[in-house]
Amino acid sequence: MKLQGKVAVITGASMGIGEEIAKLFGQEGAKLVLCSRDRARTEAARQRIGAQDAISVACDVSRRDQVDALVRTAMEKYGRIDILINNAGFGLNDSLANLDMGQAKQLFDTNLFGAMECMQAVIPIMKKQGGGDIVNVSSVSGHIATPYMSIYAASKHAMQAIGRASRMELQRHNINVLTVSPGYIATDFSKNMLKGRSAQRVSGSVKYAVSAEVVAKATLHGVLKRKREVVVPWFYRPLIKLYESFPGLVEWSFRRSMRPTQELLADAAAKQK
Repeated sequence: MKLQGKVAVITGASMGIGEEIAKLFGQEGAKLVLCSRDRARTEAARQRIGAQDAISVACDVSRRDQVDALVRTAMEKYGRIDILINNAGFGLNDSLANLDMGQAKQLFDTNLFGAMECMQAVIPIMKKQGGGDIVNVSSVSGHIATPYMSIYAASKHAMQAIGRASRMELQRHNINVLTVSPGYIATDFSKNMLKGRSAQRVSGSVKYAVSAEVVAKATLHGVLKRKREVVVPWFYRPLIKLYESFPGLVEWSFRRSMRPTQELLADAAAKQK
């Protein structure tokens, strides 16, 4: 088993990408500390994945007192933390003109500042242990901002910067910071994200969705190889390069393909039947 004896703390573990990472890491021998804001949902995920050694904890990562309590629980149970997966987060789908600033601040408190709080909580532990791995689940939106997802993209662009800078800071302590950048993934992310009056999405993204299991496998590979970043699925990497070289072409394509979010969700639901 590739993670035998390792202790992994996973935020946002009650569904989707977080749950799949927990499942795979558990299969590879890791001891798991799973958390989300709703402990009942996290416990249900723990039972679904059937991990041999795992606990579920309630934690709102936007609150430092709860982050500290999460870390204390992990240390009391297992005595160490080898891997932190910062996966907690949500989306906000609206135009900048109509954006609810209260919701925007809430998103940053969870998606970005919550991840930073978790990093600050585990870094001293990892330094004392002689190393560790921090994984920040970002997004392709951290490279390419799309219309009507500006605040979500902003949080992920910031996460890219935090990951790159902290990786350089922590390498001398044998702590690797990996940024995982998924594209459109077949989870309930779009269904659950906050939607404003002007909610629209890029229409072509749904047809290229891959499963959360693909992200989990890429994350495991990135941890084992101590990579800087993994983009998943692979075909988003050429799109990122294309945007860097010809941003006007990519933006033109996005503008042409915008559709109301509810229509896209209805189409996706119909295809699953």
